[in-house]
Amino acid sequence: MRMKVTTRLTRFTGPALAVFAILLLVAVAPQFGFGRDAQRLWTERGGGPAPVATVPAPAWVEIARAVKPAVVNVSTRSVQKSGNDPEDFFRQFGGRAPRRMVRGLGSGFVINADGYILTNNHVVDGAADIRVKFSDGRELTGRVVGRDDKTDLALLKVDATGLPVIPIGDSAKLEVGEPVMAVGNPFGLEQTVTTGIVSATGRVIGEGPYDDFIQTDASINPGNSGGPLINARGEAVGVNTAIVSGSGGSVGIGFAIPTNLAKPVVTQLAQGGHVVRGWLGVAIQPVTPDLAKTFGLGDTAGALVSSVMDGSPAQKVGVRQGDVIVRYDGRPVGRASDLPRAVAETPVGREVPVEVIRDGKHVTLAVKVARLEDKDQQAASAEPAATRLGIAARSLTPAIAQQLGVDESRGVLVEDVEDGGRAQSAGLARGDVIVEVDHQPVAGVDALQGALKRHPAGKPFLILVHREGHSLYLTVPA
Repeated sequence: MRMKVTTRLTRFTGPALAVFAILLLVAVAPQFGFGRDAQRLWTERGGGPAPVATVPAPAWVEIARAVKPAVVNVSTRSVQKSGNDPEDFFRQFGGRAPRRMVRGLGSGFVINADGYILTNNHVVDGAADIRVKFSDGRELTGRVVGRDDKTDLALLKVDATGLPVIPIGDSAKLEVGEPVMAVGNPFGLEQTVTTGIVSATGRVIGEGPYDDFIQTDASINPGNSGGPLINARGEAVGVNTAIVSGSGGSVGIGFAIPTNLAKPVVTQLAQGGHVVRGWLGVAIQPVTPDLAKTFGLGDTAGALVSSVMDGSPAQKVGVRQGDVIVRYDGRPVGRASDLPRAVAETPVGREVPVEVIRDGKHVTLAVKVARLEDKDQQAASAEPAATRLGIAARSLTPAIAQQLGVDESRGVLVEDVEDGGRAQSAGLARGDVIVEVDHQPVAGVDALQGALKRHPAGKPFLILVHREGHSLYLTVPA
């Protein structure tokens, strides 16, 4: 049973909390008084009108009855590969190496009556055999139509027609607090239904460049992967994918891929078995409050361009390092993570307007979107560092510059970072190469010292560093 588990958490045991609560209640009850005539410390609505309309409870029994026939158990068999593969040893003696078959278990749901099933890529990745079991006991062989590891989605097909389906809803209409239902096969327990609410939307959890997860407290466990997240209308609004857990089981923090992200992926998988995405050729990072202040921005909206790739569509039209992309194809870029998804969904060859803030002015450029190849570095959010200073540094030598893959004519190599100093708090690390201070290039240690001395006292300054083939802006406070 495969389920993405992201973080371990610590939790209190139930009995301990119960005893503590009882003792606390006994201790404080005499102080406040819990009799009928005791003065309340809180406010009750009474018989007046409710400020929020009462929402009727979802008809979960009817919804569960309607969707369960379209939820399937996906079981797989795959060949386990180890680092010390004995194949070569056996081949020397004309024999065949033994192979160990590993079984996996997940969920999926029918989206088309002609046998198309949506699930997670990690459920079927590497599978040599896929079996799909329905609620009526039928078991059919499944084949992969296409899969996409960047969104962790896969489309399966079984030879059947007239299957029950789950309608796909509009995940953009989900509201925090809205009730939802998760259906799947946790730990192999088929057709398990759990309910909860939408805890948050637009979650970025570091699973990939297109993170946009729905967070829910509906119980999700290993084996639920690929199953649907259902709204109160009986529509699938998400594909259950990952959990945060310290034990491998549910602690009330689960994540689902929104159906609005899945729809264009499924369309392309059905047509060609893979996903074609647009590409600009920029590396970006979020705009923090410090960076917004340094760049003279009114807020933290947008995506800060930390580097532009040679020969990329962005470079060809003049997108520059330090630009802040605030609109793409007419749509606002509220967060840096919004941009990769918007670019990916743009048809290759289409020319789109890209609005940037540059030196306090709004500039609009027309970019012709190219195709993202596997070797290309896609626009992705890079975690910006925080700030403070204290380093040991030296000017680059040609040998070191060649080893690091940077221009030997400029830059200062950070050799050490003082514990607790401003640089460490800024996120500077050993091996970083400082290439700019306040938008001015630094060719060596002397130039760096001069730039720091010229910087006005009491004001934060901006540095640009080269790290492992990428560029990153850092702000250092006064």
